[in-house]
Amino acid sequence: MKKQATLEVAIEKKSFVGIKTGRKPNPESNRQKRLAELNAKIEAGVTIQRGRPVSSDSERQKRIAELETKRASGELKLGRRVNESSARQLRLKELEARRANGELKRGRPAKSKVETNDVNLIDMLKDMEAK
Repeated sequence: MKKQATLEVAIEKKSFVGIKTGRKPNPESNRQKRLAELNAKIEAGVTIQRGRPVSSDSERQKRIAELETKRASGELKLGRRVNESSARQLRLKELEARRANGELKRGRPAKSKVETNDVNLIDMLKDMEAK
């Protein structure tokens, strides 16, 4: 009753001049009766079952339960399985082994240094100053 009173007040305050609001629902229709019963049950606190009931004996429910137990134990892994004998996996193992031995350093390799005659030039300058 309170909801209807507030709705009527809200409708009276708004002005729908020139706007078609559609036809009014028939309160005697089966759908309106069913909706009224549902609203009454909700207000009374009755739990309403929605959707199709779940059969715990079905194959799908068994599979879901099995997957949950595997997920909890850590047996179930997401994604695609890794082929250990693939070229990429072999290369990654080799790189990991080289990193562990300290043979491989991170990042881009440094440019190879070409020996210059800078040291000789410095020595020559020192020798000239000494003379």
